[in-house]
Amino acid sequence: MTKSKNSSSKFIRLIIFVAFVFVIVSLIIRHFSAFGNVLLVMVGFGAVVLVHEFGHFIIAKLTNIKVEAFSIFMPPILLGIKRTEEGIRFRILPEIFPKEDEGEDEGEKDKEIDESDQGALNFTIGKKGKSGETEYRIGLIPFGGFVKMLGQDDVGAAKNSDDPRSFANKPVHIRAAVIAAGVVFNVISAVIIFMIAFLIGINLPPAVVGGVIPNSPAALAGLKPGDEIIEIAGKSKDLDFSNIGIAAALSGKDEKVPIKVRHTDNSEQTYHLTATLIDDNPMRLFGILQAESLTVAQLNEKDANELYARTGLLPNDKIISVNGREVRGHWELMEILKESYVPEVTLTAERTNKDKSIEIIDTQISSLLNFISDPNSELDPNESQIYSIVPRLLVDSPFVVPDSIEEQPQNKGIKAKILSLFKRLGNKFRGKPEGSEIKESIPKPPLQTGDVIIAIGDVNDPTLKELREIVTEYENKELPVTVLRADSNGIENKTTVTVTPKKPKGSNRVLIGFTPVLDANHPVVADTIAVKNGPQKLEIPRGATITSVDGTPVSNYYDIIKEIKRYPGERITIDWRIDEKTAGNVAVNIDKDIRYICVQPIFPEIEIIPFKPLKRLYDADGPIEAIVMGFRRTASFITQTYVTLRRLIGGLVSPKNLMGPVGIMTISYQIVAEQPPVYYVYFLGLISAVIAVFNFLPVPPLDGGLILLLIIEKIKGSPISERVQTILAYTSWTLILALLIYVTFNDILRLFN
Repeated sequence: MTKSKNSSSKFIRLIIFVAFVFVIVSLIIRHFSAFGNVLLVMVGFGAVVLVHEFGHFIIAKLTNIKVEAFSIFMPPILLGIKRTEEGIRFRILPEIFPKEDEGEDEGEKDKEIDESDQGALNFTIGKKGKSGETEYRIGLIPFGGFVKMLGQDDVGAAKNSDDPRSFANKPVHIRAAVIAAGVVFNVISAVIIFMIAFLIGINLPPAVVGGVIPNSPAALAGLKPGDEIIEIAGKSKDLDFSNIGIAAALSGKDEKVPIKVRHTDNSEQTYHLTATLIDDNPMRLFGILQAESLTVAQLNEKDANELYARTGLLPNDKIISVNGREVRGHWELMEILKESYVPEVTLTAERTNKDKSIEIIDTQISSLLNFISDPNSELDPNESQIYSIVPRLLVDSPFVVPDSIEEQPQNKGIKAKILSLFKRLGNKFRGKPEGSEIKESIPKPPLQTGDVIIAIGDVNDPTLKELREIVTEYENKELPVTVLRADSNGIENKTTVTVTPKKPKGSNRVLIGFTPVLDANHPVVADTIAVKNGPQKLEIPRGATITSVDGTPVSNYYDIIKEIKRYPGERITIDWRIDEKTAGNVAVNIDKDIRYICVQPIFPEIEIIPFKPLKRLYDADGPIEAIVMGFRRTASFITQTYVTLRRLIGGLVSPKNLMGPVGIMTISYQIVAEQPPVYYVYFLGLISAVIAVFNFLPVPPLDGGLILLLIIEKIKGSPISERVQTILAYTSWTLILALLIYVTFNDILRLFN
């Protein structure tokens, strides 16, 4: 009966195994390229683990400790290889497919049976010879690895044995050397890996300021786009952009970090920045944004076609000038656009054709006039004006107000994202185009892009402040809005629509569903205001049209700004008209610095262009410099990892920033699939350095914890009791498992996001 059950169980396991292999092989055939990338990831991580375990292994062998098993990855065993007297024996999945006699009465089994004899799927090849003592294994779970030595156990105390080659019978300094060898080998391998990367040369984002977050420490200190950080926290060698974020995240609370920068005019200045939490970011930041290049990023075909339709640009196009003015960096491009008070600008770009020829192309990009809020002052967007004159409001990016801010795409929870995924899959099977589930669920907003607000409620030509006050007053009530709307022929007509202002759950503002900007194309005055320490309120009636500036006719606010900027330090006259009978003019003194043009041009088409990040080649002139750079980078990552853990314990770094095997594997796959091989080499160097730190933590059964126990043993003259060691081991494994589950959960959340 027992044999029958065992045979049946074995048959079922065999069927499951065959089905599993069939599925895996089918997936490999269908996704051969992806499988190649996965294989590279596994080989890379296997190599990092192999180096660590080889450190333990080689020192154990050199100190005459019997090594029973050497495994890459964790059990169950996928493949085990061992030299026996009969030849080289291979065993495949022995725990899943044991021999039939191994399923018989446990009391009748030989407890000392050789592990190499276990398993039904085993075979021996090669010549007879002397039997080896170590089995070399590959685990089925692609994470970690281990070296199993006689008398040593990761779960519990060291096992007593009379064998002089037992790990437990070796002196403390020998055991410490064996344990520490894994970490030492990881450090050495990290140096070698980085050395190889720098010998090849790797492009990394340089420590250049691409932008600053408003009201952040960097903005308040006065850092500008284009500034290059040449020294941070006393370090100046091989700085790249990662050093900025790391210095901020790892700085102490209220610590002022010295940062020396070189401005675009080559002058140098030192700032002292205190990192802080910004928005919902769990890491403390300086508020410095990474610099972008002038080259359009690579896109899929659909996105590339859409980008071309809107901007005339294609992936890998490189912008070289704006309105004929040469640009050398993305920050310079944005600075020029910031001062371009014109309806549209001409971008000139270089395009490399398939035949490698260079084509120069021009494309026109339209602008909008936006409110301005100086991040270094308390200027309110409501105070946006042009020498006291406030333009009317224009509708941009209309939307239907959601019932809750969580309903917006960027705030969807996991449940909503899963439901959306199933909807997309359902539409795909039904033959509906991708994105149809969005079109089905989102109604058309009543306002349209380009609408000019000429009345809201009973207020004509409302300002932003008046708009917000009226919308708040009409919460959950119908509100008429009159707009100037252009038809398909470009002819503008008055149209009245009805909106219902709502305050979405989780928001503190009542909305009607659009982003307000300023109407730059009609020189109509919504209001005039007094400017603090600037022009007094100009006596121009609401609804009046500006007709000329100091005698020069104007047709839009771009013309008005252009003319005002022609007369710095002078007194000019602005003419206005309401109708044929009502007209007038006012005089205004123009500041020498023209400081009171408090509106800014924006270029939505530029904002949607995904530019490649700015990169700089980091390479060594020779092997000696490569070793120095590799050592410096390894020491930096080790220090950063230790400080991160310390800040984590102190509550200065959120545990949400930790990444587990799923996250690391995901990043690894992305690097392998999308980047040149040197980036994966560099990433493996980082992982090797981090593994060295993690393994040396003073927590049993990690290497650092085991060395701590050996130090205690050396001090007290005898090991701590087996019971205490067992409790420590199980407690530590529980904590490690809990941490692994936590970081894996966070990794999965990141995948959904």
